[in-house]
Amino acid sequence: MNINIVKEELSKNIGRRVQITEYGMRNKENNYYGILYKIYNNIFTIQTNDVEKSFSLADLIIGDIVITYY
Repeated sequence: MNINIVKEELSKNIGRRVQITEYGMRNKENNYYGILYKIYNNIFTIQTNDVEKSFSLADLIIGDIVITYY
């Protein structure tokens, strides 16, 4: 998967509600709920309550995080 394709897909969905599932070490899984907020060169952000949380586009490509749109 190409990073430009990922950016294009994310930019189509700015403002939508998302769930980010982050897979970590030792089968740890974190879920974040918010609104897809901004896209930068190597990261994207979501707005959760009053906090802006950032994630790497590379993590999305390799599958360490998964986005579910609502």
